[in-house]
Amino acid sequence: MNTVAVRDHLLGERREWVQTAIDCADAVASGWDGGTATDSERVVSPYRATLDRAGVLADAPAVLRECVEAAGGRLSVDPVAAPPYVVVTSEGLLLRATLDDRLLVRIRVFGLAEGAYERVNETPAEAVTVDLA
Repeated sequence: MNTVAVRDHLLGERREWVQTAIDCADAVASGWDGGTATDSERVVSPYRATLDRAGVLADAPAVLRECVEAAGGRLSVDPVAAPPYVVVTSEGLLLRATLDDRLLVRIRVFGLAEGAYERVNETPAEAVTVDLA
């Protein structure tokens, strides 16, 4: 599996999609008092709603298919914009596909520091991680 090719795809052809996910995180964080949130539901629910309005979630299955192809794999079923394929977490957006290994694509835009969530990773290059598990 070629995780470098997946990252290159996301930062190349899908850079605008990644940037929109980052912009959605900015919109959510702008509503926090003092720039942080202490409850994960102040992160997850608003982020999911903002991603949905921006069309990021609707496009996520196609992006996941492209990532699998870039990695050199093939999906046995079509992914949907819901778990287990597309998950909005307290750290951001997670796309996952089970192949020989599990492909995990993260757009990490929130982090936990001293008991509070904060905005992290301002650029696509900082936000995108690709792993095999």
